[in-house]
Amino acid sequence: MAGEKILVVDDEPNIVELVKFNLENAGFKVITASDGQKAMELVQRENPDLIILDIMLPGIDGMEVCRSLRLKKATKDIPIILLTAKTGEIDKVLGLEMGADDYITKPFSPRELVARVKAVLRRTGKEGSSEEVIKAGPIVIDVERHEVFVSGEKKDFTPKEFELLKLLASNPGKVFSREYLLENVWGYDYLGDTRTVDVHIRHLRQKIEKNSEAPQYIKTVRGIGYKFDESE
Repeated sequence: MAGEKILVVDDEPNIVELVKFNLENAGFKVITASDGQKAMELVQRENPDLIILDIMLPGIDGMEVCRSLRLKKATKDIPIILLTAKTGEIDKVLGLEMGADDYITKPFSPRELVARVKAVLRRTGKEGSSEEVIKAGPIVIDVERHEVFVSGEKKDFTPKEFELLKLLASNPGKVFSREYLLENVWGYDYLGDTRTVDVHIRHLRQKIEKNSEAPQYIKTVRGIGYKFDESE
C-alpha cells in the first residue's frame, strides 16, 4: 500500500491542494487536473492507479469522464472515487450507475478521504487472493486473472462488482446482510447507505442472470440481504 499514483481532478485549487497534501503525506504519488479534458489526457498518459474525480467540472463533467473511462478497455478497471457537493441519493446512485467505485460528499474529512482511497485500492487490488478459480453454477471466477465467465461467455465487471460476486459465489447458501457486504466489500463503514449494495446487486443480476427481474442465483432474503443460490 502507498506509492500508488493517484489522479485528483477538481476545478477548485484549494480542494486540489488539500487532497494532494494529505495523499502525499500518506505516501501516494499525486497528479492533478482541473477539468475533464485534461483528466482524460492524463489518464491515457499516466495510467493512474486510482482517480479522485469531482462531478462538477467545466467542459466535460465528472459523470461523463467516468462513463467514458468505463467504456474503454484500457481504463475500465481504474478505480474511481467521485467527489460531489450534492447530497441527494439520486446523485450518488447515478454515480454508481456510471461505474464509480465510491463517492464522498463535500465538505469531507481529509483523513476519511485517505482511508477511502486505501480501502478502494485494497479491495480492487490483487493482494491476498489464495484462491485460483471459483465455480458456482454456470459461473466461473478466475481470481488471479480477474475474469468471470457465465455459461462459457466472458463478462466484464467493475472491480467492486467482481469483489461482491466473488464473496457471494464463494459462500453459496450463506445469507449476507447489506451492512456486512458494505463492511467487507467496501472495506469501511459506508455510513449506512445500503442503497449502494442494491445498485451493485442489480448490476450483477443484469450480467449473470437470464432474467434479472426473476433472479435464479443472487436471491434477496427479505429484511436481511442477499445470498447466492446454485441449487437450481
